[in-house]
Formats: sequence, structure tokens, C-alpha cells
Amino acid sequence: MAWIVGIMLLLVTAATLVKYLADDERWIQWVGPAHGFLYVLYLLATIDLAFRVRWSVVKTVGVCLAGTIPFLSFVVEHRVTRRTMALRDSGAASTP
Repeated sequence: MAWIVGIMLLLVTAATLVKYLADDERWIQWVGPAHGFLYVLYLLATIDLAFRVRWSVVKTVGVCLAGTIPFLSFVVEHRVTRRTMALRDSGAASTP
């Protein structure tokens, strides 16, 4: 989900530039709502993961906010995946 939201956020950024530089609102009219819908799914997936691996509220909020800054979702996704897999391999994470 982080990759999808990150790509959509980059598309929103590009569509916003097109809107203001080329005075064309067609792209932002479909990219914006699509990103919003996918961001909600990202939030739900993040909260689900947070409960499963028992993240703190601060870490959960930080990962949720990563979907609002271009390129940050890619970095955070990489780190979270690496740490979550390490927890899974060590048996420290709870099983669903």
C-alpha cells in the first residue's frame, strides 16, 4: 500500500503542477480523489499492522503521516518491512 500511495502522491504533485502551470484541471480531478481513497486504505492497513506487531501510537502516527510527503512512503515502507520481517523471523510478533 505504501508504494501505491507514494506513486499516487507523486501523481497528485504532478497533476497540481499541471493545474497551475498549464491551467488544466482534468488530471487533478481524478488523481486527487483516487489518492484520497487509496490513502484511507493505507491508513487502515497501517493500523492493522500496528495492532499485529504492537507498535506505539507515535510510531503508528509517523507511518500514517509518511503517506503525505512525496518519496517518504517509499523510505518508511522499506524500513518497516525490514523490521517487521525481523520480528516475524525472531517470533516476537503476535500471530493473527
